[in-house]
Amino acid sequence: MSPTPSSPQRVLVTGGAGFIGSALVRHLIASTGHEVLTLDKLTYAGSLTSLREVEGNPRHRFVQADICDLKAVTATIQSFQPTVIAHLAAESHVDRSIDGPGEFIQTNLVGTFVMLQAALAHWRSLAGAAQAGFRFHHISTDEVFGSLGDEGYFTETTAYDPRSPYSASKAGSDHLVRAWHHTYDLPTLVTNCSNNYGPYHFPEKLIPLMIIKALAGEMLPVYGTGDNVRDWLYVEDHVRALQAVFERGVPGETYNIGGHNEVRNLTVVETICELLDEIRPRADGVSYRSQIGFVTDRPGHDHRYAIDAVKIRDALGWTPRETFASGLRRTVTWYLANEGWWRTIQARSYGGQRLGLKVV
Repeated sequence: MSPTPSSPQRVLVTGGAGFIGSALVRHLIASTGHEVLTLDKLTYAGSLTSLREVEGNPRHRFVQADICDLKAVTATIQSFQPTVIAHLAAESHVDRSIDGPGEFIQTNLVGTFVMLQAALAHWRSLAGAAQAGFRFHHISTDEVFGSLGDEGYFTETTAYDPRSPYSASKAGSDHLVRAWHHTYDLPTLVTNCSNNYGPYHFPEKLIPLMIIKALAGEMLPVYGTGDNVRDWLYVEDHVRALQAVFERGVPGETYNIGGHNEVRNLTVVETICELLDEIRPRADGVSYRSQIGFVTDRPGHDHRYAIDAVKIRDALGWTPRETFASGLRRTVTWYLANEGWWRTIQARSYGGQRLGLKVV
């Protein structure tokens, strides 16, 4: 873990009530002396319950606002005077982007543009060491690189080749951030990460969805043949990497963050079943594997993602601590112990239905 700077920073986290954002907020409050402001619109995927651990902490405050609202964003920045903006707010589910791409364009592209304009105005208002130390850290995805074959890895210089409305919107936002650095000298950082998993993950994503459906006795829907491969990154490893990047990264640079855990989707589901068989076996003694079924594949489903994370290891000393086996066990255990959290979401905004088959 990279060392905390001698003087505490003021970190504004957009999307801080979401999955990765809330993990970053909880980590910064627990492990550093930084002050943190969470800015979140509280869409279906954002929940203040993910921030209960920091509720009432004097170093944390929350503002409900839309990143597309320049007036609200500007007022928040002027009030908080951040030294770092960690920009995580985004629409992030590929299947939802197939059903409704407009929200992804608005939030991921227009919202990032608004954040950059507000950040630029703030940075220009600073002087001396304050201006030199400011960072705008844009958190993105490896999906902007497209699909890999059976070999090779995404590096920081891999050409962009997005295949879904989601990845295209994130690719566009990456380009905006780099353009604001090169054109206006805004000190930006970009990170592209592999698939995150862990506590507080919204139930529409693969791992929590399979856990919840297994417990409900429902079919575990595997897309296509289940041969698609993802590199899995435990969310607490990811937020340690984010801290290292905004504290010590070089402005204008990009850092890839990966978990070194390539796993086929079918194997992910089978491993979840094995853990549940061990920790909470079915009453009839039958393995949860019996619930696995195969469904129509996602349109344009990328075959394989894999991250080369050598740069962040060598430059900033970060490596993941969790293997997929250890991280998945922690994740399954958390969902079993926190049924109230995900059952509330089921009742409120997402009941486990299939997304991503609608033709726009």
